Amino acid sequence: MSFSRSGGVLCHPTSFPGRFGIGDLGKGAHDFIDWLAEAGQQLWQVLPLGPTGYGDSPYQCFSAFAGNPLLISPESLAWNGLLPHEALADAPAFPAHAVDYGWVIDYKHRLFRQSYAHFKAHGPADRRKGFAQFRAQNADWLDDFALFMALKAHFGGGSWHEWPREVRRREPAVLAKYRAQVAAEAEYQAYLQFVFDDQWAALKRRAAGRGIQIIGDVPIFAAEDSADVWASPEQFRLDDEGNPTVVAGVPPDLFSATGQRWGNPHYDWDVMRQDGFQWWIRRIRQTLQFVDIVRIDHFRGFEASWEIPAGEPTAINGRWVRAPGAELFRAVQQALGALPVIAEDLGIITPEVDALRLQFGFPGMKVLHFAFGPEFFPPYLPYTYEPNCIVYAGTHDNNTTVGYWNERSEIEKHNIRRFTGTDAHDIAWDFIRLAWSSVANQAVATLQDVMSLGEEARMNYPSRIGGNWQWRYTADMLTPALAARLRDFSETYGRPLKLKEAAA
Repeated sequence: MSFSRSGGVLCHPTSFPGRFGIGDLGKGAHDFIDWLAEAGQQLWQVLPLGPTGYGDSPYQCFSAFAGNPLLISPESLAWNGLLPHEALADAPAFPAHAVDYGWVIDYKHRLFRQSYAHFKAHGPADRRKGFAQFRAQNADWLDDFALFMALKAHFGGGSWHEWPREVRRREPAVLAKYRAQVAAEAEYQAYLQFVFDDQWAALKRRAAGRGIQIIGDVPIFAAEDSADVWASPEQFRLDDEGNPTVVAGVPPDLFSATGQRWGNPHYDWDVMRQDGFQWWIRRIRQTLQFVDIVRIDHFRGFEASWEIPAGEPTAINGRWVRAPGAELFRAVQQALGALPVIAEDLGIITPEVDALRLQFGFPGMKVLHFAFGPEFFPPYLPYTYEPNCIVYAGTHDNNTTVGYWNERSEIEKHNIRRFTGTDAHDIAWDFIRLAWSSVANQAVATLQDVMSLGEEARMNYPSRIGGNWQWRYTADMLTPALAARLRDFSETYGRPLKLKEAAA
């Protein structure tokens, strides 16, 4: 699917301002949507919205279907009668510019349990009915997820591989016993999903009312410690004890002599093929309930993926194994219609991967940070683009553009100045101009680049454990002047959100 000419901003909800330690779906989120409309932007890109686990990475979630409860707004709970207002009075003095996940998790779940108790005791009849309907409509994933999270709490929070063997193997009689034992906790987990869904839907309606589409993000692989793998082990390549026999990653390259060993289990494509890839159809359908456009991370894995024996400590000793990409996308397309998909096609891309993307008309990605080295790198230079693509200065995995510039050698800086025709004193906006003026149908900048921030605002360091996904901004940083400048760029380069589209 080809998209219209547009521009937008990448900012994950965890980065929004607010007094509860982490960005959420409340006032800060709604203010951001209004600012985007002021800025003339038609796109808002987020990272995966699932419940994060070890390392707090949105790319390693406890479910491919659920939402992240940490994004629930306590203030919205209070405004909607789901939490007493006085419960918010003693919020700690959280850091304003970074997320302290451990502190936030403890505090927010204390609030959420108060909200759940309040709902049980005083919830309005329409809310109770809505909760029952939500559980019924989402039972195909919610029942397993809620039970998984309840069992995780019951067994001390560790990976499901540490649970008793009969629970790991989902023996029916044993599972029935535990299901009854943890029923209250499972209902609490379902309640959190109900509230997340309600708050996200309100935010999505506000974005749609401003003429803004949301670009979501689907990691290609499921996390090993997830409800998906525990509840549907037949869909993955596991041994009799539920352990992966092979894991995902990427081979050694110029950036890493040992490659990247991600550790996610591989899919059993033969099993998925037997029911027409229903797991993937359900996953994409669920994602499209949350967002308008789906960015598929590591798209090349649908043509072939790097398969590493589970016992290997690095990604060196792996092999490429073909995947049923065209067959899968035909099945999803037949079930859901035309697919509003963006393919993350960075890295080692073969003609076969390009052919798969082109077969379905999915736009690929261009990253300007990759265009400039000691020599120019044509695939990422704007004059080489085809219109059906999306261009970024940098993504969440890159340094900010100011940080990137500070790391460049003198010859690289010279090449960038030559190409931009500037002295690079405003380098972040020089790169935004390159993106917005290109022929790419879609152009997206990180909010950090719009704010011209340095490396201190970087979101993620790939392969680094800890210290990622923490950046936040404060409300005073999202200024009308930045909105006016971005709107001017969009009007100049044919990417404006029309004023009538931006009406409330």
